[in-house]
Amino acid sequence: MRLLLIEDEKQLAEALTELLIKNKYTVDAVYDGETGLDYAMTGIYDVILLDIMLPRLNGLELLQQLRSGGISTPIILLTAKGELEDKITGLDGGADDYLVKPFAAPELLARIRALSRRKGEMILDDTLSFADFRLNLSSYELEGKNGSVRLTLKEFEILRYFMYRPHRAVSKDELIEKVWGFDSEADYNNIEVYISFLRKKLAHIGSRAVITTMRGIGYKLEE
Repeated sequence: MRLLLIEDEKQLAEALTELLIKNKYTVDAVYDGETGLDYAMTGIYDVILLDIMLPRLNGLELLQQLRSGGISTPIILLTAKGELEDKITGLDGGADDYLVKPFAAPELLARIRALSRRKGEMILDDTLSFADFRLNLSSYELEGKNGSVRLTLKEFEILRYFMYRPHRAVSKDELIEKVWGFDSEADYNNIEVYISFLRKKLAHIGSRAVITTMRGIGYKLEE
């Protein structure tokens, strides 16, 4: 499971990252709202942990932009504000849960598990569509006029990333950072192999959509 942590207190962020990694989660941590928004808009995360008091873009504004942008990833607000009004504001703004600092590690882990289960229930029939194909977000099935084919996890994450930004150039470095993560040892060869697999599977289902190579730049999903 992949988590995004948006927390400007670096010491706390490092402690939470260590805790989550020990509990078998993959974690990307960022320290301001604008960077957090950029990461969260990829739609590749299972749960987002979001502080309210952030530089550059506060957590509630970030939350509003995510929901208005169609990102339904479950979000847990992390904040020192414990008043009822603040909780209501966050939950009414689209947050799924709320934790007041300081909180116990077991409680955070339990909240994450609960939200991940709820997400699995909500997206059973959810799909993304582009051109003449659909991507099932629950089963990883790629569906087109000639049938369907199941994607591997990495194929799914790459194609989903493209589908959230159609007709936009995406560099190999961006794919490595957003799909594999900062500390990954993945290289350009890995990207090229998965792009080749995806092209073959799009052709297999009879889709007219293509992943175009943009020399010196990266790739673009287009019709």
